[in-house]
Amino acid sequence: MSCFSVLLINQNFSCNVLAKNNKTISSLDLVIYSDFESRLYHSLFHAIIRIIKLQDRIKRFSLDGEDHPKELYGIISALECQKNSLQEVIIAKCAYNKEFEVLAKNNKTISSLDLVIYSDFESRLYHSLFHAIIRIIKLQDRIKRFSLDGEDHPKELYGIISALECQKNSLQEVIIAKCAYNKEFERLRFNPNNSEDIHKELFFLEALKSFCPNITYLYISNIWLSTQLLEIIGNLQKLQSLSLWCFISDIQEEELKIQGMQFAEILPLTLQYLDLGDTWQPYIDIFLIHCNAPLKKLLIYHLNDEKYTRALIEFCIRNKALNYVGVCRYYSDLDENFKKEVEAHFTNVALVPRARIVEFL
Repeated sequence: MSCFSVLLINQNFSCNVLAKNNKTISSLDLVIYSDFESRLYHSLFHAIIRIIKLQDRIKRFSLDGEDHPKELYGIISALECQKNSLQEVIIAKCAYNKEFEVLAKNNKTISSLDLVIYSDFESRLYHSLFHAIIRIIKLQDRIKRFSLDGEDHPKELYGIISALECQKNSLQEVIIAKCAYNKEFERLRFNPNNSEDIHKELFFLEALKSFCPNITYLYISNIWLSTQLLEIIGNLQKLQSLSLWCFISDIQEEELKIQGMQFAEILPLTLQYLDLGDTWQPYIDIFLIHCNAPLKKLLIYHLNDEKYTRALIEFCIRNKALNYVGVCRYYSDLDENFKKEVEAHFTNVALVPRARIVEFL
């Protein structure tokens, strides 16, 4: 057995059996609810601790607090015995607990760190949790992936983004979701003296350009489209996967056409996955005509116009690397003869619903 997931309800029997008989679990996922009878809850945690201590090499550990438990009964502390093998840690919806200090002191092998945080805890505990996370970040030899989901849009990050500077040579994937703008994004910039009229979101993106030049995966949503944004993306020369959902309502039609063409032309030649959402939908034909990135997967919004579909056919013919095109809405409005023409050109490219190939956060 390489993977074990448990929803913490009354499953003492199965956990105790595993605690006695299995040494090969490498991935352990826990979802915790804290409203059970105290005796059963305590016994179940002790069974989980025995499972952790019995394993030869746990590489991935996930803890989802669900209703923000304040007592963890030694589960995190038990991970000390896995300090030489643990590589991926996911902590979601947990209040601060002193057990997190074990990870902050004794583990140097974590390469992937995912956090889901809430800001409605007692201020002292919230502050302590972030400081423990900062120590975890600084202790690691090479963090390649960092994900921070603010969930309820926290305004204070207590230095957690700035702490990533010590990992800038190894970071390849950075995901920041649902976080309010924070001045920490500015402190990551190498050139902080930009004009005040630049959108606040761009402070983070500029930081990304200088701070994480080796990034391979980037997901950006709910941001205004701008020339600065396009330039920043164009400078990420190792980028392989890009999801970009932008606001475009205030941009003039001619300007949007120009930006669509520029965006297509600046995409890195390393890019393999591109999710455009509905950002460029009115001018998707212009984008496709000018795009030379060797994409393997392309996600667009819909194909309800012959002009868009012809541009996609030409792109498929030109781009021999393309394997999949994901579409939110199919071409139901096209006439039957044209549908047959489309299908004839998609012999080597699968046209599928977007949900089948989307890369989620």
